[in-house]
Amino acid sequence: MSKLVIVESPAKAKTIKKYLGKDYDVVASMGHVRDLPAAKLSVDVKNDFAPKYAVIKGKEKLVKDLKDMVSASDAVYLATDPDREGEAISWHLATLLELDLKQKNRVKFNEINEKSVKKGISNPEIVDMGLVDAQQARRILDRLVGYRISPFISQKIRRGLSAGRVQSVAVRLIVDREEEIARFVPEEYWSIDAKFSVGRKVFSASLAEDESGKVKIENQAQTDMYLARLDGADYVADSVKKGTRKKQPSPPFITSSMQQDASRKLNFQAQKTMKLAQELYEGIEIDGFGMTGLITYMRTDSLRISEEARAAANAFISKTYGEKYLPEKPRYFKTRANAQDGHEAIRPTNIEITPAIAKKSLTNDQYKLYNLIWCRYVASLMAPCVQDTVKIEIKATKDGEPGYLIFSASGYSIKFDGFTALYEDAVDDGDESAIPEVKAGDALKLKELKGNQHFTQPPAHYTEASLIKTLEETGVGRPSTYASIVSTIIKREYVNRDGKLLKATELGCATTSLLKDKFPKIVNTKFTASMESKLDEIDSGSINYIEMLHEFYNELEASLSKAKTEMQGQKIQLQEDITDVKCDKCGRNMVVKSGRYGKFLACPGYPECKTTKPLVEETNAVCPECGGKVIGKKSKRGYQFYGCDNYPTCNFMTWDKPTGENCPNCGKSLFKGKGGLITCPDKACGYSFKAPRKNAKKTDE
Repeated sequence: MSKLVIVESPAKAKTIKKYLGKDYDVVASMGHVRDLPAAKLSVDVKNDFAPKYAVIKGKEKLVKDLKDMVSASDAVYLATDPDREGEAISWHLATLLELDLKQKNRVKFNEINEKSVKKGISNPEIVDMGLVDAQQARRILDRLVGYRISPFISQKIRRGLSAGRVQSVAVRLIVDREEEIARFVPEEYWSIDAKFSVGRKVFSASLAEDESGKVKIENQAQTDMYLARLDGADYVADSVKKGTRKKQPSPPFITSSMQQDASRKLNFQAQKTMKLAQELYEGIEIDGFGMTGLITYMRTDSLRISEEARAAANAFISKTYGEKYLPEKPRYFKTRANAQDGHEAIRPTNIEITPAIAKKSLTNDQYKLYNLIWCRYVASLMAPCVQDTVKIEIKATKDGEPGYLIFSASGYSIKFDGFTALYEDAVDDGDESAIPEVKAGDALKLKELKGNQHFTQPPAHYTEASLIKTLEETGVGRPSTYASIVSTIIKREYVNRDGKLLKATELGCATTSLLKDKFPKIVNTKFTASMESKLDEIDSGSINYIEMLHEFYNELEASLSKAKTEMQGQKIQLQEDITDVKCDKCGRNMVVKSGRYGKFLACPGYPECKTTKPLVEETNAVCPECGGKVIGKKSKRGYQFYGCDNYPTCNFMTWDKPTGENCPNCGKSLFKGKGGLITCPDKACGYSFKAPRKNAKKTDE
């Protein structure tokens, strides 16, 4: 007989097995094993929203195998991730495997190392039904919104659309920002900028005041007036104020700040960051340390650090950098009021596994993220950076003329680098720079004087990092959901990526406008944030989730019924759906429609004209058999393939994608297949080569 431990992933299972030894079997559930079937609502709204769960398709054998293992074991431990989702997976497993929910069989690891794993196994708990109820409430809320509103917006705008309780708010934020940018009217303003020299050193200053007070220059005429006053002026350092300031380090990462910094510094998308963090948490074979989890649990919004981890980091800092790099008093970071404090901040599990030590055992991207997490954590416990600051006011006067003008310059130099010896925030301090030694009363030599025209700038488009920051600040969603929110709204074409920028599509704008008009609460940030707070209250046992669902559903149904009545017979036509392809029968411009197997062209004159055509992708490739155009098509099951435009006269087709380049041997179009193999379709030619992978590691050869 043995003890059975069930986790979510094989990587996590492998790491934990190493610590627990031969008396334990550690197996993976491969994530959720039971869920609400997607084919229908799967929630009994007439019976207190009872969920109708079913084993996920394809996992029936896994569940059977788990049942067999449970019957052959003398103890079972549910060791899924330590959050709401993980608690729900444990509950589903316990239910399916007929485990006693009153028995202490739930174990949690905030970090996966030998000490934490053995401590967790030695201190099992019962499944936390508060966490389970909160997860169920979220799942049912999302299902109600998706399955009740999605058919309505699909009918009114485009088939296949979906609404989401949190995704729709995220799209609204981006749409609202687009509207702000469109409404923005730039305002002109000017600055007068000078460069002064002290010996061989030059520094910059800007006009700040005149004898009447602060200067605000709105146009060129005012600029020219000031420049005329300054023509031939003398410049003297009127005051020099020196001081010191302390720049404190940022706190260790929580989920949202890790995603933001990884986006700004590493150009990682949130989904990629979370995937890499999961790998670092679950365990990697590190030379000299064996299989070990490198970071604590990565879904957290707490800034708490254990005293044991703090002491280890302080000892490392003292040994590596010296005592002066430790702060005078221990630094504690305050977690925001509505955060869930179940886990620590994201930190390395073993401070001695430095990024340099771990590097050869990690992929390049794993190393980059681990280095970011490790450095941010260690820096958060280090002494502040001390800066010597200086502010100079320079008086400009002209003999025989009344009045004066004041230029201002400020800068700093590093007195003690402190935590910046290790880590710099992604956002810099602005344009301050070092200023040479100047004393009050010193005459300064003018090197350059310019009037510069400026215009106020519109609000910036959202990036993934800034959207996540806004979602966090407004209380919409949770750390574990940010990455999936962004990927979902892009996948569903409500938002496009333009480099790092997120921009709303016409579809996103139209959908948001409809939801704002007919379901204002669904896309209201305050309402969505209040629902998150209610989920926290369910978690703590303060409110009953069934009552909360009744209240939400009654209001949702009333809004839906009203919307259907008000929009009966109406449909919103998107400009982006209209093409320049003419209908063969009636001559109308055909529009893009979405069907079961993807998009196609249809006549907008339906039902009078029912003409449809496949939606094809134009390519530059030439058919190797007849010389016709090669176009991209979709199979009945939605798979992309390429074929000759002269079908059925010509039957050429391939799953390989045209490269846009021609064969150097015979001149025919080249195609790229699986594994990056680029080939010429003419078998008599036989030309082929393997395309190099992007970001492939260079060798010394």
